[in-house]
Amino acid sequence: MYFDYKDPQLNALLRLTDNVWLIVEDASIQKGLIHMIWNQGEDPVSFDVDGSAITLGPNEITTVTYIHLVRFHRPLPSLTVLSFNREFYCIKDHDHEVSCNGLLFMGARDLPILSLDEKERSSLQTLLQVFEDEFQNKDNIQGEMLQMLLKRFIIKCTRLARAQTLGVSVATDASETIRKFNVLVDEHYKSLKQVADYADLMFKSPKTLSNVFKQHGSKSPLQLIHDRVVIEARRQLLKTSKTAKEIAFDLGFDNVSSFNKLFKKCTNSSPVEFRKQNVVDREKSTIIQE
Repeated sequence: MYFDYKDPQLNALLRLTDNVWLIVEDASIQKGLIHMIWNQGEDPVSFDVDGSAITLGPNEITTVTYIHLVRFHRPLPSLTVLSFNREFYCIKDHDHEVSCNGLLFMGARDLPILSLDEKERSSLQTLLQVFEDEFQNKDNIQGEMLQMLLKRFIIKCTRLARAQTLGVSVATDASETIRKFNVLVDEHYKSLKQVADYADLMFKSPKTLSNVFKQHGSKSPLQLIHDRVVIEARRQLLKTSKTAKEIAFDLGFDNVSSFNKLFKKCTNSSPVEFRKQNVVDREKSTIIQE
């Protein structure tokens, strides 16, 4: 299966496929895409995101964005992938519609792993069938219809993310505080490294923030800041030839030793060790996006 919609005037792209090989082969459209990856098979599938192993079980969905480096190991797995770029649907500009930033995309949190029960699986499969039908309707409102379907798919997954990661079925003041914190960290992690910095931006005290995260069983605010810094560090180690010192300064550290200490604390390896290991792993894998 392979469907795509392109608007050359807007440079907009939406794509649906269950053949990962087609994504890997079509290198010209890999940059700048958001992927929603669904394992509809009966066996777990493992792949790497920014040097970390991700295992997607049967009937589980995860999301990756244009900041991530995704590698699939050969033989390539069977996965359903819904992909789009910012020109087709900008999740930041439309956050008031879907409230997904900081939960489903971006943010300082780990990649979401959404588990589908039978009802949810059936609902999303029906929606994918509607996608397939609409991809074949070549009229002047096709783009609007596909955008509406994508928004519906995102909303359904955002609701699952809120319920499964924060334990609430609908948005609450506390869950919105966590979501907003994640988005702010994603925007300012290079310059702001302390919880108090974000508390000031949100007009809250650091203690209030810590209590909100603790009540929802989440990582601490400080850990989320550190995690976001390390995500970017991994990305630069994998995708650039920058030295650890250059990366440290780019991420706002005054000295490389502080950066090395934080990186090793979060990954159990130094930046140099991490890069060497992934050079070896890269030779055994296929890149979907960089």
